[in-house]
Amino acid sequence: MLKICTYNVNSIKARKELVLKWLEKREFDIDILCLQELKVEESNFPFEDFNRVGYHCYVSAQKRYNGVAICSKIKLNNIKKEFGEEFFDQQKRFISGQFDDITIINVYVPHGDLRGEDKYYYKLDWYDFFLKWLNKNFSPQDNLIICGDFNVARDDIDVYNPSLLRDSIGTMPEERGALSKLLGWGLYDTFREQYPDKKQFTWWDYIGGAIWRDEGMRIDYILCTKPLLDKLIDVEVDLWPRRRRTPKPSDHAPVIATFDI
Repeated sequence: MLKICTYNVNSIKARKELVLKWLEKREFDIDILCLQELKVEESNFPFEDFNRVGYHCYVSAQKRYNGVAICSKIKLNNIKKEFGEEFFDQQKRFISGQFDDITIINVYVPHGDLRGEDKYYYKLDWYDFFLKWLNKNFSPQDNLIICGDFNVARDDIDVYNPSLLRDSIGTMPEERGALSKLLGWGLYDTFREQYPDKKQFTWWDYIGGAIWRDEGMRIDYILCTKPLLDKLIDVEVDLWPRRRRTPKPSDHAPVIATFDI
């Protein structure tokens, strides 16, 4: 069995204690942990703390913003921390690695902004670039897992109040269209494949106790190609780390997919 997790920690410095407590609570059953929004330089990532509990960590990070890591019980090879495109490599939003014939890609997609703002266009351009990069380097027949914070709620079922949130950041038709094109390349939304009609969120605002009213959005995904979809066993969102009062939680919850590998 292989358990892979995506988790936007919203600062690894602030969340290190929580993540390690959570892993211990789960008896360290996560084989590959993909983290986003590290907000520290690589030199300040807590490598030793994760090594101590059995994880090899591979990190692409920058000061105060963005940053991604793959922490794996399995030693990975062919680590890539850049696309090879200067403009999109300025922000540290991508890392990938391989074991056997399986490639793991961890991404932190730009948040975006209101329609017409620079960050709105950057987000759409990023999606467009990533799809072209994917098409150039992989095939839908490859054993490929892409996970991370995609900053888009795929459908109305993925937000707590579709009317209230319609055309807001993360629900705009252009953003959903970009995610749909990515899926159309040959990727499958593992959670929705397992639970076609289930309302389950992965992000809740800190303001107003949204987690306790379950007023959230599903914006964190584990995607895979068809060869691995056939080996998918289950997908879960673990609410335990999000419902903590201390240490202060991230505004995201981890998503875990189990494959028969």
